[in-house]
Amino acid sequence: MSKVKMNGVRLYFRYIRMNILSQTEYKGWWLSIIQVFLNVITDPISTILMFSRFGSIGEWTMPRILLMYAMAVTSFGLAECTARGFDAFPWRMVQSGEFDRLLLRPRPLTLQVAASTFHLHRLARVFSGLIAIFWCLVQLGVGFTPLRLFLMVWALAGGCVMYSGVFILTSGLSFFTVRGLDWIYILTNASYQVPRVPVEYMPRALKTCFTFLLPVIVISYCPASAICGWGEPLWKGLLALPAGLLFMGFSLGVWRFGVRHYRSTGS
Repeated sequence: MSKVKMNGVRLYFRYIRMNILSQTEYKGWWLSIIQVFLNVITDPISTILMFSRFGSIGEWTMPRILLMYAMAVTSFGLAECTARGFDAFPWRMVQSGEFDRLLLRPRPLTLQVAASTFHLHRLARVFSGLIAIFWCLVQLGVGFTPLRLFLMVWALAGGCVMYSGVFILTSGLSFFTVRGLDWIYILTNASYQVPRVPVEYMPRALKTCFTFLLPVIVISYCPASAICGWGEPLWKGLLALPAGLLFMGFSLGVWRFGVRHYRSTGS
């Protein structure tokens, strides 16, 4: 790793550390962690109640559905922790003109923006998602082998990269819209609800959209199926990270295009 890259990594974690220290100055900072944890735990209650009342849907049981949902939620939480700055970018930097300051600094823009905001309570989404994944695997009788653990980590990494790409895409579009686009949050907060629908019963249009355009199914169902033996081959489970990187590459292209066409507040 070059010296410039190493300095960039150190700067990123220094930003994160500063954000954490500033948030823990408040005595009630831990209450926000409990709030997010309860939100994640109570969010799938409707699904749990439905399966409790009507039983399984074909071969789809409650642990199956919750496993894919938990994988998507955990991936989303990881992206919030690592690239939260891009999520808040349209409001904090484009509208206020603060982005001009970042342009003057001799450091990568993506690194500065990604680490500009870090909410400690977002870690609760990651921890609660991991607990749900563990519970679902136990309920499904899936043993913890090195290969399965590798596939799970691989899938979560792919999901984290994909959702980070969504945040970056939103930021890239904000250069032209000045403000954030509310409809694009269909790709974030709404998209991790998609795995709660059994793939076999999903409308073809939605299945195509969330497989090839925004690969939510690729980072949740495919690796879950490969891990649990639901019929999908191993190579499909390994597509999670490449699919996430591909979407990230597209998002970075939009971001760089926006940066080139950005008009400073002093212009």
